[in-house]
Amino acid sequence: MPRFAANLDFLFKELPFLDRFQAAAQAGFRGVEVLFPYDHAASEITGRLRVHELEMVLINTPPPNWAGGPRGFAAVPGGEARFRHDFTRALRFARALGARHLHIMAGRARGLVARRTFVENLKWAAAEAPRQSLTIEPINRIDMEGYFLDDFDLAAEVLAEVGAPNLGLQYDAYHAQMITGDAEQVWADHGHLVRHVQVGGFPGRHEPLKGEIDYPKFFRALDTIGYRGWVSGEYHPAGKTADGLGWMRGES
Repeated sequence: MPRFAANLDFLFKELPFLDRFQAAAQAGFRGVEVLFPYDHAASEITGRLRVHELEMVLINTPPPNWAGGPRGFAAVPGGEARFRHDFTRALRFARALGARHLHIMAGRARGLVARRTFVENLKWAAAEAPRQSLTIEPINRIDMEGYFLDDFDLAAEVLAEVGAPNLGLQYDAYHAQMITGDAEQVWADHGHLVRHVQVGGFPGRHEPLKGEIDYPKFFRALDTIGYRGWVSGEYHPAGKTADGLGWMRGES
């Protein structure tokens, strides 16, 4: 089975945030991701990581206000200064937490100017942090209306245009299914670009079990190809988180 990580913004939400690290470790996770850790001191989080022997797998570049605010500025024309400010802040956090990946959010935008803005901002970020693994993630426009990066082919084109060795694709199977209706084909087309995987059931974005996305089959395929990255559970538990973790043991 792959190495599984827990997204602590989605899982163990029945607990206070800082208590979720212990719960994740007790459930068998060896890695965690926190999309927006900026409301907590880095020292508080690193303390939990150290005590529970967890790796911070991923954080996001921070929009200023996740609850209803912009979802990043990387592709927003005129938002270059804000993007660079946010990226610099996120990079400091990523380094402090030892985060393997830093996901750069594109924001709401459209058109050729937005694409050029996205490419130039990514080139700047990759050069600014050459030793930090950076990712971009296509997100469906139903869950995130107006989001610029809503297509995996577009993501592949952008990665090729930027041409930075420290920038790769973040593959969320739920979003792939929402966008294309065929998450398996998306992986076949673009899996070679992927450096981080996220999973959630479809439909409903609950536990990643066998359904429209056959997760037991997908996990076996990852083992077959020798995928060495993390696979993060980013889903809404149908009940208590701990009661729905059979998918980590190959239950369907």
